[in-house]
Amino acid sequence: MRVGAVFPQNELGNDPDAVRRIGQAVEELGYDHLLAYDHVLGAVHEGRNPPLTGPYTEHDPFVDPFVLFSYLAGRTERLEFVTGILIAPQRPTVLIAKQAADLAVLSDNRFRLGVGIGWNYVEYEALGQDFHTRGARLEEQVGLIRRLWTEPVVQFDGKSERIDRAGILPRPSRPIPIWFGAASERAFRRAARLGDGLIFATPLQQSRKAWDRVQSMLEQEGRDPAAFGGEIGFPASEAPHAIVDAVEQWTALGGTHISVRTLGAGFTSVDQHIDYFAAVAHALGRA
Repeated sequence: MRVGAVFPQNELGNDPDAVRRIGQAVEELGYDHLLAYDHVLGAVHEGRNPPLTGPYTEHDPFVDPFVLFSYLAGRTERLEFVTGILIAPQRPTVLIAKQAADLAVLSDNRFRLGVGIGWNYVEYEALGQDFHTRGARLEEQVGLIRRLWTEPVVQFDGKSERIDRAGILPRPSRPIPIWFGAASERAFRRAARLGDGLIFATPLQQSRKAWDRVQSMLEQEGRDPAAFGGEIGFPASEAPHAIVDAVEQWTALGGTHISVRTLGAGFTSVDQHIDYFAAVAHALGRA
């Protein structure tokens, strides 16, 4: 089981030293990866029709994950970095491929790309993309990104993308895993068809039931479920020993990754986040 930590960026403000301390502490405590969320814009929720249903507003800070991980890659040696998830359809596909490839090269392949479609239509509009076609766009993007990572010159004419005999350099020396964030049947099916793994956006008990369905979907697609990753998140509202139990349960089900989330736990200092990560690491016998 690979155990990671969710980067509590909404609660660190604008302190680069806090960012460094979290990244280095997570590595020193024996965690395998650091997962970060993605939003380019925070939006006012009041007076929207349709309403914005997500948890973040204009008051929640987000560091761009590619910038964040580039900063931490030079300050760590072993830690894997994970976007959990990058809202890919609101970004230029070629730029995602380029930034991900560069990060993989500069971090010595310590990068896993998690992608999803998001919920903030205000953000999509501001970035010049169609919110309503984001699922179909994501599917097209994934295939194109993989081609850009492996082919010197790409010719592509799709529904939302066009490349006329061009490519990126440097390209990653080995494939970058692409995982999908998902909480719905349609997203599970998309991940089973196109992904290397799935990051569940649901609690453990819901994820357990969904994981069985995903295994069946993989078999229907002619894919080996044993080669497909599954990751859940676990909140710091639970005691460290509860996370040990969750790791055991998820391992028994064939899950491969779990991330400890201190975000939203009410911590008011960097030290409190690190102390909780340390308590979990000790409970798991990692520190």
